Amino acid sequence: MTCITNLLAFCGCIDLTIPDDVSKLEQQRQEKLSRIRELGVEPYGTRYEGAEPAEEIKGRFKEDDPAQQANCAGRIVLLRDIGKLIFITLRDRSGTIQIGLSKKLLSEQWELAKLLDLGDIIGAAGPLGKTKTGEITIWADRLVFLSKCLLPPPEKFHGLSDTDQRYRQRYVDLWANPEVMERFKKRSAIITTIREFLQSRGFLEVETPMMQAIAGGAAARPFVTHHNTLDLDLFLRISPELFLKRLLVGGLEKVFEINRNFRNEGLSRRHNPEFTMMEVYQACADYGVMMDLTEDLVSVCVQKHCSGGPLQFGEHAIDFTRPWRRAKYADLLKEYGGCEIKDIKAVRAKARQLNLDEADMDDAVVVNEVFEATVEENLIAPTFVIDYPAALCPLARRKKDDPDFALRFELFVARMELANAYTELNDPAEQYENFRRQLRGQEESLTKMDGDYITALKYGMPPAGGLGIGIDRLVMVLTGAESIRDVVLFPLLRPAKAQS
Repeated sequence: MTCITNLLAFCGCIDLTIPDDVSKLEQQRQEKLSRIRELGVEPYGTRYEGAEPAEEIKGRFKEDDPAQQANCAGRIVLLRDIGKLIFITLRDRSGTIQIGLSKKLLSEQWELAKLLDLGDIIGAAGPLGKTKTGEITIWADRLVFLSKCLLPPPEKFHGLSDTDQRYRQRYVDLWANPEVMERFKKRSAIITTIREFLQSRGFLEVETPMMQAIAGGAAARPFVTHHNTLDLDLFLRISPELFLKRLLVGGLEKVFEINRNFRNEGLSRRHNPEFTMMEVYQACADYGVMMDLTEDLVSVCVQKHCSGGPLQFGEHAIDFTRPWRRAKYADLLKEYGGCEIKDIKAVRAKARQLNLDEADMDDAVVVNEVFEATVEENLIAPTFVIDYPAALCPLARRKKDDPDFALRFELFVARMELANAYTELNDPAEQYENFRRQLRGQEESLTKMDGDYITALKYGMPPAGGLGIGIDRLVMVLTGAESIRDVVLFPLLRPAKAQS
């Protein structure tokens, strides 16, 4: 049994009998906890002042200054006890630094130092110097307990093949694996860059409801909840789109939102039922403007947060050199699927060849199923797929010269859809008819027409471009993470017992 499995068992996450040797390790830590208290020390401290980030301390070190002092707080990730000297590696949010504990310097606190364990959180202060091996070290003359770790940390957490356990114990994963911490710090930095980019172009960040009386803005199965006081069924939103476009009606001409969407659908390496989306709407724009905006935004993120050259994603090297490919949906279907989009007999024959059960599908759905099966796997480099079948796009404006197609694009990178955008439909009568057709045959309990949105359009919505970017997938590509669970701090997982 691996160390992390033992750790999970302690936490009650999986139903395993705790081995005697691991129980003994925890018991030893409990005994140390009692001894610490006997020494009059509170092992779960509160406020600790004066601590500097570890990397800043190392950065300001001067070889010729013997009077330097330092103060740092963090978790013990390495501990070597060599008698009258203990060397500790302390990790905080910025990195690691070595702490030297000597019986001579600590004096009355030496007995306390001997009770330290891997995983303990401490503060340490004292002279700053170097060891004989050149390691910058705080030679602590003051030691403060901030939290006693009662569970033995995994010895080789990084080498585990069962990543599911790492997702369940993210609070261990973060401090045991510096690369995991760095990935989530980069995620935060990427989102900050997105905000700054949009704000610099005059977009206003807004918030729209996450509980909605009508699930709309996308074709997806919602999560249902209930408001007791109002005795009202509500839905966790599947998209903020219809509310953001209401703001265009109200006169907010450039808006964006970064927030959670919820879709009651399956789990996979690229799907989590709770996910982060960024949606942007700009009055008097179209999907061409959104295409340029997307290319600009992603390119800025690549430039700021990734090293030069192609980005490695699995077996593929993704080249973000501009301009990106722009290809029509129908042309790609012909190129990779081998059939003309308007030859529905040929498309259905291709679907049967692909073992797709197309008999009861609408023509447009069959076309899209064939597209997904034959085209998307070939879209490795950044590719804007433009001009989708209009029947698939009830919220998008149709092309004037060919109304069978909508002014819509999707951006694909590494076989994943990263962005979706429209020239928005702002004709209330046409929007009403699209909604009516879309709702045919769907479950009445889950889908209703958003009449208030139609009312909003009747007041007049300016022509607009709208864009949605999947933040989780974008971070996947920019960090080389092949599973969405690697970029979501606490992904939804199947019950632990189902994994045994």
